[in-house]
Order: sequence, then C-alpha cells, then structure tokens
Amino acid sequence: MRTHTDELLDLARAVGREAALYVAGARPRGRVDVSATKSSPTDVVTAIDEECERLIRARILDARPDDSFQGEEGDDIHGSSDVEWIVDPIDGTVNFVYGLPFYAVSIAAAVNGEVEVGYVINIANDDEYTAIRGEGSYTYTEDGPRRLRAPVVERLDHALVATGFSYVPAIRATQAAAVARMLPRVRDIRRTGSAALDLCGLAEGRTDAYVEQGLKPWDLAAAGLIAREAGIEISGVDGIPGERLVMAAHPSVSGEFFDLIRACGF
Repeated sequence: MRTHTDELLDLARAVGREAALYVAGARPRGRVDVSATKSSPTDVVTAIDEECERLIRARILDARPDDSFQGEEGDDIHGSSDVEWIVDPIDGTVNFVYGLPFYAVSIAAAVNGEVEVGYVINIANDDEYTAIRGEGSYTYTEDGPRRLRAPVVERLDHALVATGFSYVPAIRATQAAAVARMLPRVRDIRRTGSAALDLCGLAEGRTDAYVEQGLKPWDLAAAGLIAREAGIEISGVDGIPGERLVMAAHPSVSGEFFDLIRACGF
C-alpha cells in the first residue's frame, strides 16, 4: 500500500530528474558565466541555478499548491499544508562552473518540521540517491534500487574523511588550520565541492567520515537523511547538526571522530 511519503518521494524524484536534465542540457561547453555572488566574491550563482530552482518550484507547487518551499536561490513560500520542500537546485555550483563532475540537485520534503523524504541526483553522471525516514536509503542501478548500508570503519586512523571549506576567507583560514590538525590522525581527506554528494558518498562507503561548517538547510536536508538511513550518525557541536558544524561517521568510530573534530578546533 502506497503511503503519503511514497508520493512525496515520487514527486521529488520526477522533478529532480527533470531538473537534472535541464541543467545538463543548458550547460554550455567550457566554463559557465557567473551571474551573481553570495557570501564572498568566490561564492557564486549562475543563471542556470536560478532557472533550475524556478523549474523545481513550479513543478512542485503545481502538483502541491498548498505546500511551503525553501530554496537556496529564491524567496521562501509559506503554504498552508504541513509539508515544506527544501531545495538546492545545484549543490556544487563552483564545480558546475568549471565542469568538474560533482554537482547535484537536492530535494527534501519535511512534514511538520521533520525531514521525511530525501532525493539527490548527481547531474554529471545521473547517480541517484533516495531515502524515506525509517525505511532506508537507496541508490539505483540497471537492476533497480540497491539498499545503502554504510560499512563499518575498523580504525579512525584508517578513515578517509570528506570535508569542505567556507568561501569567507577568515573562516576558511580557521578551517584549514583545523584540518591540518586532523590530517595526521586519519588516512587522508577528500574535498569534492558538494556537501550533498559527500554525504551520499558516505552512505555508499566511498568515504568513512565527514566534517564541514557553514552548511545551510538545503545542503543538509536530503543528503543528511540519506546518510542517516544508511546507518551514519550525524551530529553538531551541541548534538544538532547545522550551520555551525556537521560531523558524520559510522557508529563504529563516530564517538572517537567527533571527539577528534572538537579537539582540532572546528
């Protein structure tokens, strides 16, 4: 029997796939022109970001006109239902500008403030990730959906850690110093430039842990649910992940990893 959350995920996936096709088709060869900046001159927005968000907003609100909508590039819409959509039209915009193949559409649906559905698609290669709260997370292959279960990490000093950096120079310098303190205690670090794909990669076992500061709700909502449903523990400074700090790892090393992150000064 289909549920309300099944219907929300179907809508997220249909709209997300359409948005990914739009972005892939609209992207010219070479570098993409920047239309605006946000937190700093290196934190960029493109016209394709903005048009993609308009497309997603129109499709979702055409289907569900009473819902609320929160997106990275536009004004929030406050509806009358208990559902809010949280959207990043292109997570990894700098990668998109340069043509690096790590940029994604991210769509989450929250019901009464709790994220219930998450959908992420890597626009560059069509990798898809989905989750419904309490029902697991999945990726898709030619044979259909495959359940994601993050692998156990035996030792923190063998862990591959994903991270990212703020575009604000002063914050970036502090983060770089914290990463330098962390680096001798882990296997290595990776920086792909997309928080959503980093968290989905953690769910899939492509990395072992993740830490980043400065994430907004649209960076975290969908991919955070996907990671949790794959067995990843996610926390923040006070236990609640958010803009101040997001740290994530398999429970086999999460306590040790979270202690290390705090000790390193993130």
